[in-house]
Amino acid sequence: MTPEQIKTVLDNHSLWLEGEGGERANLEGANLKKANLEWANLKWANLRGGDLEGANLEGANLKKANLEGANLRWTDLKWASLIEANLEGANLYMASLIEADLRWTDLKWANLEGANLYGADLEGANLSRASLIEAVLEGANLRWTNLKWASLIEAKLEGADLYMANLIEAKLEGADLKWAKLPAFQITPQGFPVYGFKKLADGTICTLLIPAEAKRTASLVSRKCRAEYVVVVGGEGVSRHDKSIVYKVGETVRPDYYNDDIRIDCTSGIHFFQTREEAEAY
Repeated sequence: MTPEQIKTVLDNHSLWLEGEGGERANLEGANLKKANLEWANLKWANLRGGDLEGANLEGANLKKANLEGANLRWTDLKWASLIEANLEGANLYMASLIEADLRWTDLKWANLEGANLYGADLEGANLSRASLIEAVLEGANLRWTNLKWASLIEAKLEGADLYMANLIEAKLEGADLKWAKLPAFQITPQGFPVYGFKKLADGTICTLLIPAEAKRTASLVSRKCRAEYVVVVGGEGVSRHDKSIVYKVGETVRPDYYNDDIRIDCTSGIHFFQTREEAEAY
């Protein structure tokens, strides 16, 4: 689209928003590559499937706009307002979203790899299955955000607020969580003996005692816990994942080594659940 055509659409959209005629901006599938839309008012606009690669949307108002499946690679969205916008499946690779307002935005399945979300507000946003590999989220507000199944590998989350965020099955390998406010996740009591339950290779549920001295942790991404070592109290058999590890009543079982990294679900340690029901369902 030419700058003149874009201006006409924006002028008509402004009139529509003010209830003075005009018409809602319908830019579905439009070619807006490298367009200058700085501080543009595109509230409620339809940009579904649009090509905005490299566009300047700094400070733009995109509240409740439809950007489903849009190409926003390398787009400048610094200080933009995207409250309750639909960005499902959008491609935001290397986009700048510094201090952008993304509260309650739908970003499921979105590609945010390498995107800069420094200081962005994502409270309540849906980032389920989104890819945030190597994304910058330093100081970002991620309170109540849905990050279930999201990939945050090598993401920078230093100082981010993740209070009540849903990180179930998220991938956090290599993510920087320094000074981040984390959701409550440590479900296994520390400093005294506790019991746990584990499903063995043949389906037997093994009851384990985790001694007071044994290190143990839960992870940010599941309810599965792991311990430095355990004592078998009931149920015998071999491990589902390492047949060389045998569980016999009265014996102490130790892994090759114990990894206390809370970012990882499946790693070294003796894994267990807090309840028998969870072990049976696993």
